[in-house]
Amino acid sequence: MLTQPDQGPLYRQIYDRVRSSIIDGRLRPGDRLPPTRLYAQQMGVARGTVDMAYAILAGEGYVETSGRAGTRVAAGIAAGRPPIRQATSRPGPPVTQGERPHSLLPLTPGVPAFDLFPRKLWAQLVRRHTRALRPIDMAYPDPQGSAALREALAAHLAVSRGISCTPDEIIVTGGYQAALGLVCRELVPAGAQAWVEDPGYSPQRSALRHVGAIPVGVPVDGEGLDVAAGIALAPDARLCVVAPAHQFPMGVALSLARRLQLLEWADRAGAWVLEDDYDGEFRYEGRPLPALKSLDRNQRVFYAGTFSKTLFPGMRLGYLVAPPSQLDRFRDAVRLLEGGRPMLDQTVAAEFVADGHFARHVKRMRSAYRSRRAALAGALAARFGDAATIEQGAGGLHLMLRIAGGPGRLGALHWSSGEGLGAIAMTHITDRADLADGVLVGFANVPERQAPALAARLHAIVMDR
Repeated sequence: MLTQPDQGPLYRQIYDRVRSSIIDGRLRPGDRLPPTRLYAQQMGVARGTVDMAYAILAGEGYVETSGRAGTRVAAGIAAGRPPIRQATSRPGPPVTQGERPHSLLPLTPGVPAFDLFPRKLWAQLVRRHTRALRPIDMAYPDPQGSAALREALAAHLAVSRGISCTPDEIIVTGGYQAALGLVCRELVPAGAQAWVEDPGYSPQRSALRHVGAIPVGVPVDGEGLDVAAGIALAPDARLCVVAPAHQFPMGVALSLARRLQLLEWADRAGAWVLEDDYDGEFRYEGRPLPALKSLDRNQRVFYAGTFSKTLFPGMRLGYLVAPPSQLDRFRDAVRLLEGGRPMLDQTVAAEFVADGHFARHVKRMRSAYRSRRAALAGALAARFGDAATIEQGAGGLHLMLRIAGGPGRLGALHWSSGEGLGAIAMTHITDRADLADGVLVGFANVPERQAPALAARLHAIVMDR
């Protein structure tokens, strides 16, 4: 049992125990660590606490996770020596383990709270729907998505996001990435230009380049995407990809004047707008803003939502609301190229939304995130003092820490290795010099009691360079 709170957060105590056992040779390369559920029971902690400790160990190269094979001590680690890492000038995500270890680190931006997910309720729904599985549920799914889930989403969007749509206008996707790829493939011909936010979510540029399109970075300021700048840069662009409710990474909302200007440009230019509403549910000052789609009178906006930020990213489940004029085209595309999503996942999600569990979960998370954000912001302010300022948007799952002398300190912050506990230096997102002193710090997976210790660790990592 872990009964020494003065030695730091529980996940850190587990991390220290395992790391020490590896370094002193008690755990050798290839040795298997206890399953997280069993270890959590032995230590008297939540399973998420062990998950976090294992994730940091994986991020630092001490252990390797391989599906059913479990978590093992990494090969090639000699007793008394930490793992060797290859330095890079601009590190990216780990190649072999993907983004999974990094997404479990406590300060990773854009990741929901894993410890607060209603696992018991979700498991009950999964068990019930698995037992009730009929032959028709085991056949090939509707490529457009479960009718029950689309009906539940249409009702939810009308209430929460002000979007008036029918279930027939909704296409269930494999998360935002799938929706983004679908829109880019269908709407942006090779050689055409498309607006993306600068700074912004980098996979959007990659998706556009993949179809042969030309992404055009449009500056983001205090009112969000600068539409006038976009028109000056690429007036004939075919698509604008924008996050109006809460822009990543700046945290600003697109002003009403800019929203109307963007819609007017799209209608005049015959262009399309993809609204990325990745965490619009989480606003801590006032009510969540209505979606851009709710203002769209000329049917130029595609609305993309995802369960990755509200439930958990491992679901790979999202949805796209398409303008009626494009429905036949997009239905054909998903039928020919994607084939639909697993029916069991959709059935469980449909009941979770329709029965009000989703709305209650979002409300509970909004309250928890507001508290966790305040705790971490306070801890960072106390630890960094005058050496940094903290910028908090009206919503979202991260805040931005602006470090005095940041470019030199943050340029070597190897976020992909877990060195920064998941915090991401802005130099890895944009080349804009005015943002080079920033680091994005997620707070959703930082319980209030752990905030001081994590702030101290981040301070040591950044300021000791």
